[in-house]
Amino acid sequence: MHHRQNQIDDWYIFCHLYDSIPTHIRMKRIFQLFVVALSLALLVACQKDDQSQGQIDRTLSDLLEQRSGGDGLSYFMLPASDDFGRIPQDPNNALSAAKVELGKHLYHETGLAIHPKYPEGLGTYSCASCHHARAGFQAGRQQGIGDGGFGFGSGGEGRQPNALYFLDSIDVQPIRTPSAMNGAYQPNQLWNGQFGATHLNEGTQSNWTVGTPKAVNELGYHGLETQAVAGLTVHRMGIDYDFCNNTSYKQYFEKAYPNLTDDDRYTVENAGLAIAAFERTLMANRAPFQQWLRGNKNAMFDAEKKGAIVFFGKGKCYECHTGPALNVMDFYALGMPDLNGAGVYGTSPDKTENLGRGGFTGNAADNYKFKVPQLYNLKDSPFLGHGGTFTSVREIIEYKNAAQSINSAVPASQLAPEFTPLGLTDEEISNLTLFVESALYDAELYRYEPSSLPSGFCFPNNDLGTKNDLGCQ
Repeated sequence: MHHRQNQIDDWYIFCHLYDSIPTHIRMKRIFQLFVVALSLALLVACQKDDQSQGQIDRTLSDLLEQRSGGDGLSYFMLPASDDFGRIPQDPNNALSAAKVELGKHLYHETGLAIHPKYPEGLGTYSCASCHHARAGFQAGRQQGIGDGGFGFGSGGEGRQPNALYFLDSIDVQPIRTPSAMNGAYQPNQLWNGQFGATHLNEGTQSNWTVGTPKAVNELGYHGLETQAVAGLTVHRMGIDYDFCNNTSYKQYFEKAYPNLTDDDRYTVENAGLAIAAFERTLMANRAPFQQWLRGNKNAMFDAEKKGAIVFFGKGKCYECHTGPALNVMDFYALGMPDLNGAGVYGTSPDKTENLGRGGFTGNAADNYKFKVPQLYNLKDSPFLGHGGTFTSVREIIEYKNAAQSINSAVPASQLAPEFTPLGLTDEEISNLTLFVESALYDAELYRYEPSSLPSGFCFPNNDLGTKNDLGCQ
């Protein structure tokens, strides 16, 4: 403050002695005072920017405090992927570093594809075929293709049916492949929540149909574990004793399950449990919003922070998207289209999956209600909604802002009460889009991939087309 007053005094004296000062000294002093004035102006401007930025941070912090129910910013923080004490887990499948490491390799292992529909599919696909890092652990296309797929492109978008397969033989689902990210916060899995013996599925035993994947619920595990065990069989994958015993999988299994004999160790169930353990560590914990929550207030741009304020405020997104993964374990009917269009196979309007939760429970009140998804790394794959018919984050935000159902099969009486117009302005939509697309984007998901597989095979696929696309031999 004294420095600034001295500069003012200098300017006052200079003005009064102006005529008596030599010209060259006068011009030099004018320049010096101009620089000082400019510096002071810039300092004031920066202070105002800092104050403005600080106000945005305070507003967002206050909102998050309210939306957390008093738990504070930690309520929205994802744990570190090796912080097993904080990662939600199945008590019947305790996490360990050895089990997660085994699961990481099995998840990507194309050598598990030992029962394909046609010989050409042998050893060519994996869990990661439809849930890989390049697409934010989504498929990278509207409908994932496992067995019977060919090629990859750069992010999964180039995977197509193998010409050697009949189209009704390729391995696809009649609904969009969900993301495997942040699955630890979803105790029931799939869009209809059918996997998992606990939480919302307690009391649904009559729907665990014998002879179908739903019967795996009888094992008593949570959703991720149930889905992983069931998925290996559904997608004609398996654990071969010789394959494990003659590769480094022998050591991986021994470390993960040290108290079992070989006969009990190399099973589909144990492989599924290891895969689920790995999936529980798939956290987008390096996203800018997560960094901001941990104290780095420069991790997000102001426009993203404004978008977050819309998310947790006027946009009411927090009503369905909250907690560390920005999801809730619930189901809503929003009148979105079902899976259809060019490049979609093996589905039709009468598929049970199009009924959402009701297709599993058999309760008409649950019809057309689909699970609330997590929101991280959505822009890695331009297919959103349970049908994959929305092609950008902005498009689906605009849809929810207008709240006009576009699925004629969904009765108005089934639509969620929360599905009402939001009245967001174009600027608010733009900022909200930036928050979801960029602030919730973890750009380092390759850390979850193994450097290589014990089999030496390529991944996420091992067919000739994928090898050519990825330069993998």
